[in-house]
Amino acid sequence: MESDLSALDATAQAELVRSGEVAPLELVDAAINRVEKVNSELNAVIHPLFDKARATAGGAELADGPFRGVPLVIKDLDGYSAGDPLHLGNELLKRTGFVADHDSHLFAKLRGAGFVVVGKTNTPELGLMPTTEPTAYGPTRNPWNTGHGTGGSSGGSAAAVASGMVPVGHAGDGGGSIRIPASACGLFGLKPTRGRVSLGPEIGEAWAGLVQRHVVTRTVRDSAAVLDVLQGPMPGDPYFAAPPARPFLEEVGTDPGKLRIGVRTNAPAAMAETDPECVAAAQDAAQLLESLGHHVEEASPAALEETTLLELFLVVLTTHVVSDIRHIEAMSGQTVGPDDVEPLTWVYYEQGMQGTAISYLEAVDASHAWSRRVAEFWASPDQGGQGYDLLLTPMMAEPPPEIGDVVGTKDDPWHGMARATAFAAYAAPFNVTGQPAMSVPLYWEASRNLPIGVQLVAQYGREDVLLRVAAQLEAARPWADRRPPVHA
Repeated sequence: MESDLSALDATAQAELVRSGEVAPLELVDAAINRVEKVNSELNAVIHPLFDKARATAGGAELADGPFRGVPLVIKDLDGYSAGDPLHLGNELLKRTGFVADHDSHLFAKLRGAGFVVVGKTNTPELGLMPTTEPTAYGPTRNPWNTGHGTGGSSGGSAAAVASGMVPVGHAGDGGGSIRIPASACGLFGLKPTRGRVSLGPEIGEAWAGLVQRHVVTRTVRDSAAVLDVLQGPMPGDPYFAAPPARPFLEEVGTDPGKLRIGVRTNAPAAMAETDPECVAAAQDAAQLLESLGHHVEEASPAALEETTLLELFLVVLTTHVVSDIRHIEAMSGQTVGPDDVEPLTWVYYEQGMQGTAISYLEAVDASHAWSRRVAEFWASPDQGGQGYDLLLTPMMAEPPPEIGDVVGTKDDPWHGMARATAFAAYAAPFNVTGQPAMSVPLYWEASRNLPIGVQLVAQYGREDVLLRVAAQLEAARPWADRRPPVHA
């Protein structure tokens, strides 16, 4: 039965519990065995929570929600999980052993749905990089090719799901950190609309609204069902997305109709050269979408050509790194110096300290104005827009990089940032706009057996359109049964 369980998504595992065929503790024990089997090769789970998971699965406190007994992993970032370590990929917090004393809303909702946390996963320091190779815990390796990375910042969760340890991994996305690891590991990854999932109670927004949180999964239906669990405002949220017309799970299998889809295969603002394999992945997806009855043509928002986006993004990012350093100091009870964080983190901190409140507000205002120009692509003609339903792009400008390729050093801390641009160039613009976007695993590079995802972006608030199309693509070219060489 254990080998069979590794092939099942969260929805199917939950059904086994509801039908009485499997007990929650059996699901959790099987997942723990799978983690123990392959984690040493991948370094995905850095905080095993096995005893706690077994106690939860076998205890009366296990919630009777839609995912009762289903095991998952949560990222060591993006919120507090009561009684569990939280190190943010940082060596100082690892040394001082910080433990959270409460649940963030997101983790409380996951527990309320019946999920059981079996471990916390690796993440780059403060989630700053599109690769998961923190000094504190070492690199997470890609189960498709262990010489390559998993993307970041949710790379540990992505590796855990792709290798069959668990069916669902919590993830967060401030510049591609759900979509990039999903692409690198051959998973489905949906970044929700800004304000869809509460970041409270600790914060109202992260990185001036760039960050959204959700999960990575093997199947579209799991992603939709978990979004139904997580979506919706909590008391005191500064803003929230309009509620969906019906549950997101009901969009899976619904005919999307004939959509108007624009395609772009050159990176916004020429931030990176796009590898031919990544172009081929997008072109392949375009042909598939056309075969499904959609109208597909080369087109994209004119504002994506503007060269100021990276500068605006960095102003917001570096300012919030200063705040994050202050947070580490509060958590550790120590003053943070250059030896307590990685070289690029400290460079970001120093740059953020040179900024002013006015320069930060100007960058936020300019980002909002730029977002309006981008949004015209999706707006209806009577609103002065172009009326497209979706934008299709490569997910990354390069296939998953080799371990060590996207990391800064003391001698050259900016190397990491320079290399990171290729992996965030297509993703980050839609953190700025707040639009929902997803990575869909339709293409594999044959020579190195590496997944290469494609990105689809919808109008603000229209996850329903993305989920309909994702399910259509999943039915036309199923991916969930593909197994990487390293698999539980």
